Amino acid sequence: MRENVFVPKPTYEELADLVVALRAHIVAQDARIAELDARIADLERQVASTSRNSSKPPSSDGLGKPNPKSLRGKSGRKPGGQAGHGGKTLAQVADPDEVIRHDPARCRGCGAGLARAPEVALARRQVFDLPPIAIRVSEHELVSRRCGCGVTTTADAPTGVNAPVQYGARIKAVMVYLYMGQYLSKHRTAVAMSELFGTPVSDGTVSAATARAAGDLDGFCAAVSKKIAGADVAHFDETGFRADGKLHWLHSASTTMFTMITCHRRRGREAMNAAGILPTFTGIAVHDAWALSVVT
Repeated sequence: MRENVFVPKPTYEELADLVVALRAHIVAQDARIAELDARIADLERQVASTSRNSSKPPSSDGLGKPNPKSLRGKSGRKPGGQAGHGGKTLAQVADPDEVIRHDPARCRGCGAGLARAPEVALARRQVFDLPPIAIRVSEHELVSRRCGCGVTTTADAPTGVNAPVQYGARIKAVMVYLYMGQYLSKHRTAVAMSELFGTPVSDGTVSAATARAAGDLDGFCAAVSKKIAGADVAHFDETGFRADGKLHWLHSASTTMFTMITCHRRRGREAMNAAGILPTFTGIAVHDAWALSVVT
């Protein structure tokens, strides 16, 4: 059987104190809510701030930049190729790789055989196609010979032939072209190479070939940087983009003949010095007029 528990009623003074405490708590909560509302509004304003509604430069927009709007007006011309414009199309060549003759066997009029009939005309039709694609394997045999003095000498392998099995320069060039030139993903490049040429290519192989090609361009990049640094006029700019999930900056330096693009995690002086062009540049630098740190 449940026992009755006696709970004394609060006094008037206790109720008054409780009301005062609750009111103080409500006032404190209201103040905290107002503070948080102001903080949220400030953060939303910062997130919504772009080069279009503030003094921030366009490069600070990162990947949130709007699609560019063309300033070109209507020309009044019809779309497509214009009259007098030289288009690009296939044209017959004078020396085809293969000539296949097709002779009519019988006359379409009377049905007589045409083996000894005189030839009166010839029409030429050419088909441009790829030859059958197959991997060509070259084997390098490194012969060892023993001299009469007892020393065995092995022939040196050609330059670049460093492993029992490896890919050649041409197939690696195609990997780099598809990956860096046509912007296929690393995996899709590997799949395309495997399916087109019938030989296994992994994502790692594509990555290694690209890294090797980049290293081989060191001399060329140094020569281009030197040309731009010595120019009378050069254009410099930068734009934000994502790399490894973080905001980085693409820095460009260009003349009418040369362009050097470098990637850096910074936008200002540190990145400009790392590119190695502005520190030695003494000509006229052209920029989009947004404030940047001056390199001295």
